[in-house]
Amino acid sequence: MAEILRAVKGMNDIFPASVPRKASETLPTSSMWQWFEQTARSVLHRYGYQNLMTPIVEPTALFVRGIGEVTDIVEKEMYSFDDSMNGDKLTLRPEHTAGIVRAMIEHNALYNGPLRLWAMGPVFRHERPQKGRYRQFNQLDVEALGFAGPDVDAEQILLTRTLLRELGLKEGEHVRLEINSLGQPAERAAHRAALVAYFEAHAALLDEDSQRRLKTNPLRILDSKNPAMQAMIDAAPKLMDFLGAETLAHFDGVRAVLDGVGLAYRINTRLVRGLDYYNLTVFEWVTEQLGSQGTVCGGGRYDGLIEQLGGKPAPAVGWGLGIERLLLLLEAVGIAPPDQAPDAYLVVGGDAARVPAMAAAEALRARGVAVLQHAQGADGLPSLKAQFKKANALRAGVRRRGTCARHGGSQAAARGRIAAGRAPPGRRGVLGRRAAQRIIDDSPDFSGQRLPASEASPRRPNESRQTDFRWHNNSISRNKNRSTPSRRSGPATAT
Repeated sequence: MAEILRAVKGMNDIFPASVPRKASETLPTSSMWQWFEQTARSVLHRYGYQNLMTPIVEPTALFVRGIGEVTDIVEKEMYSFDDSMNGDKLTLRPEHTAGIVRAMIEHNALYNGPLRLWAMGPVFRHERPQKGRYRQFNQLDVEALGFAGPDVDAEQILLTRTLLRELGLKEGEHVRLEINSLGQPAERAAHRAALVAYFEAHAALLDEDSQRRLKTNPLRILDSKNPAMQAMIDAAPKLMDFLGAETLAHFDGVRAVLDGVGLAYRINTRLVRGLDYYNLTVFEWVTEQLGSQGTVCGGGRYDGLIEQLGGKPAPAVGWGLGIERLLLLLEAVGIAPPDQAPDAYLVVGGDAARVPAMAAAEALRARGVAVLQHAQGADGLPSLKAQFKKANALRAGVRRRGTCARHGGSQAAARGRIAAGRAPPGRRGVLGRRAAQRIIDDSPDFSGQRLPASEASPRRPNESRQTDFRWHNNSISRNKNRSTPSRRSGPATAT
């Protein structure tokens, strides 16, 4: 027997909820993932952000120059390799921003003015896998390039609030906002000198990692989680005390917008972020629901990065969100995605009904109705009872009132049903049984797929005259605000 090949450690498969997983696997389902993506795309569209896709593999130098040579990501976590074909030094992207900035410079994308962009996809960091932290994980990355004012900083924070709210999270209960200003390079240089002098005077209290950072990036010592160092860090010089009038005015402009819309926040003077390119505003949404993995989303302004990577100077601000960690948070607080049940389930009672029923299903799908068909196995079609049991399983756990439409045919050969559930509260408009019947009757896919007269069962008063379907009450829900039927509280069943 061939050896079973397994996924790389820390890189996960995401399955539908119907696939059982090990109890130790705390991974989101694909339905949760799709719900997040749909919600994010909707919110980003409303804020005027456009999608950008960049390569997963980039030159290693891009991240060394962009992220910072002495950051944890570059020093310890990047998946870097030499291309065996030409010797190029390449890296699987550990984050999105540097690649987006590279694309802006390479294609002179800001020539016609500022851009609001977003990207979504996998990133890679060689970390110790644990809950909420993986070696391949996915990020939503949102960037506003070419905008200098504090209003866009605030816009990005409000965008994250809207996204979190539409996913069901509440600020103050599930997440909270923390903000800070990192000032400009000259202000940080003065603060750095004071910080180094302070930490050198307390060198005996620094752990090994902080002693190394003292020589490379002392600002990152402020982000240490070592309990033994917290009192000493709290007493360290504050960057806020070194900020000039222009920087403070920018920060006050951000705060004014947040105050104006009633968004509560905490000024965290130790918030520095883990990448070297940030300046001025930085922010994080944090939670206490996931233990040590408390940062859900974070970002800030990086006005010098475009010039640092070889482009013309241009301001920019953006943020990144770890999708897996956010979905774990949703599960931790009991938020589930909307029901993904189909609108109809196709039940086939015999070979003579199989082709007409499939044609009817195609007619409904063409009009936006989600129809799932029971497939024939190696031993032929299962019994109607088994097929209806499968249809009912899709509706488990949700209150439903099923109804049926029966396809005509002999008792032994061809019969079937389409059941449509009652529209749930909040849904407006329905695709009634007559409208659904007309969709089937008018479809060219159904032409020529009537059952032979010899196999058709006697017609009853509420049966269709064209397609031998009989509809009992109820209908398929349609949301008037959308061009396709909305997700309903239960699937229909059909043959």
